[in-house]
Amino acid sequence: MGYDFSFIDRKDTDCLKFDFTRERGHRDDCLSYWVADMDFKTAPEILESVHERVNHGIFGYTNIKDHYYETVAPWMKRHHGYEVRREWLIETPGVVFALATAIKAYPKAGDAVLIQTPVYYPFKNVVLKNDRRLVTSPLVWEKDGGGFGNYSVDYDDFESKIVENNVKLFLLCNPHNPGGKSWKKEELSKIAEICLRYNVIVVSDEIHSDFVWKPNTHTVFASLSKDVEKITVTCTSPSKSFNLAGLQVSNIFVADEKLRKAFWLERDRTGYDEPNVLGLIACEAAYDRGEKWFFEAYDFINSNMDFAVDYINTKSNGLLRCRKPDATYLLWIDCSALPYDDVELNRRIVEDANLWLDPGNIFGREGEMFQRINVATSREYLEKGLKALVENLLKP
Repeated sequence: MGYDFSFIDRKDTDCLKFDFTRERGHRDDCLSYWVADMDFKTAPEILESVHERVNHGIFGYTNIKDHYYETVAPWMKRHHGYEVRREWLIETPGVVFALATAIKAYPKAGDAVLIQTPVYYPFKNVVLKNDRRLVTSPLVWEKDGGGFGNYSVDYDDFESKIVENNVKLFLLCNPHNPGGKSWKKEELSKIAEICLRYNVIVVSDEIHSDFVWKPNTHTVFASLSKDVEKITVTCTSPSKSFNLAGLQVSNIFVADEKLRKAFWLERDRTGYDEPNVLGLIACEAAYDRGEKWFFEAYDFINSNMDFAVDYINTKSNGLLRCRKPDATYLLWIDCSALPYDDVELNRRIVEDANLWLDPGNIFGREGEMFQRINVATSREYLEKGLKALVENLLKP
């Protein structure tokens, strides 16, 4: 392996993961695995490009030119088999910003927006904080003969919620966060049929699409058909793939002209115009020269994921269960076999194990008795956290 994936001490850099422990109810010396970024440096090719621009010394107003699109589009084609056009591309400072923009652009205040819980918690927040009506169609947690679970869609409930509430927009998490489900083409097609039938716009958050573990594959929702493409807003970003979240750059693709104009208008209403210059530089470098680094990071994190799944399943006496996710570097741990409730589970993690994880209940009521842990760190740091987790959850 040619690149260095050593753990970097990030304390005193104002990072959310390590420098806001007290503000979030944790001790200063806790082990942190919650937010979805990486604990090692991004690709040196990206750093070279950013350093070059920093050394230039001028950070004036900036926007994208064709060469930016000409790096983003081939990445989408190579990695996901989806061809995008230049005019479809809209830049935003992050995918959550794009979700909020779409919610304000399409459904009116008071209109219903559908989500599938448990799901990435900003989905709920952007709906409620923008005065839209939240409707949930919970995913179904199905266990196999060995007690290992995965999510599926209750299509009858999904359709009935749309009809009963006159849903105008659906927020799709593809791949799914926190569950790590990579939706199969057949599953997405059933969702698409229902949304087309009732004229529901789909905003598909595909930020984790590069980290789909083989042999699973990612299907871009908009790629299902031209009709589906016309009702879809596709949200992408290099932030998860290249550890660039703080640079706040996302690439949003809207094929339908009417939807695109409405999105542009709502984005303009925020006052946001020129993107972050360093975000643009980093994104272009990532997609143009960072592929080799990405493949090595993929292999490194994949090995961590295998290690974490094996560690939890072999050392917890069947009281903790997790299957390797189809996608993402986020492990969804089923703690429902433990002999206590969700309150005690979270107390033990915070107070006894001294860990900072994402408790499952923040993703919705259906996430109770689950925990989400980020494995994009060093093996040594990961093992410390897993050891503390298992020992403190299993003690009498």
